[in-house]
Amino acid sequence: MSEKSRQKQNHSELTIFKPVDKEKVKAQILEIRGLRVMLDKDIAEYFGVTTGNLNKAMKRNIQRFPESFCFQLTTNELLRFQFGISKQSSKTQGGRRYLPFVYSESGVAMLTSVLHTEKAVEASILIIEAFVEMSHYLRQNVQLLPYQEIQRLESMQLKTEAKVNRIEEKMITREDLSDLMKLFDQGITNEEILILDGQPFKADIAYQQIYRKAKKKITVIDDYISVKTLQHLAVAKDSTTITIISDNKGRFPLRLSEYNDFLIDYPGKSLTFLRSMNQSHDRYIVLDQGTNDMKVYHCGASSKDAGRRITTITRIMGIDEYRNVLASMLTNPALVLK
Repeated sequence: MSEKSRQKQNHSELTIFKPVDKEKVKAQILEIRGLRVMLDKDIAEYFGVTTGNLNKAMKRNIQRFPESFCFQLTTNELLRFQFGISKQSSKTQGGRRYLPFVYSESGVAMLTSVLHTEKAVEASILIIEAFVEMSHYLRQNVQLLPYQEIQRLESMQLKTEAKVNRIEEKMITREDLSDLMKLFDQGITNEEILILDGQPFKADIAYQQIYRKAKKKITVIDDYISVKTLQHLAVAKDSTTITIISDNKGRFPLRLSEYNDFLIDYPGKSLTFLRSMNQSHDRYIVLDQGTNDMKVYHCGASSKDAGRRITTITRIMGIDEYRNVLASMLTNPALVLK
């Protein structure tokens, strides 16, 4: 390449460097598609390159410029903001107008890595500062932070806000749950019972109302039993046969002395204790097993812990498969309380 050709090429690639006035840059920052962006022609002036060469550098490294870094405006966006459009020469573009590109703060930073000019680096620092101030992220010690860190913090906040919005959309509030808890005041008529977090007393009521429904038999399958289990069962009819199938695990298992105290207070009650033999991970309440009135409830937590956290008790409608399993567990060896 001749010296004349090289000089001509250099002249086509560079324009007069325009000093960066941050206040003017702020006025050139626009809100489009939820992003703060700048026009390619404005950035090119500050970087000291032509708009064409700026966009060529982007296209040569297109994998570094996702849509959040750079995108081309649509005709509607163009009309909305009333941008001026330059004409390319008929030799290169056939005389057609082209839609400008816009760059976000991250896109401006990435441009400096593909242009490799000192002017671009110097200008990008001031432009990014203007973006940061526009986004209300500038702090008193901002000059101590790397600009990449400022971008990272802003990105993290946007992602956090999006996550919070998604959580709020799906979140069940205490007010929402309180309406469901009215079931307890009206008697349990719903087949699915939601026990409110932090309301163990109402959870106790839920278990007691289930036990009151039993006509002849109650079977509780729960490896973790305690005095509270007995308190719930105290409301059952004296004529009801009660069987507890449990391995009596946990830090505070039910003790024989506690059961004897229960019998003193409720002499009409008689309970049978069987071992579960680690056969059941879940907890169940079975009413009137072996009769036409048989009901099976699946319990999300042991009755001793009900109400400490959100718990669901659900009646199982298809119980045929449970009949044989329960009949088998009723032949388990006795559980001896200590």
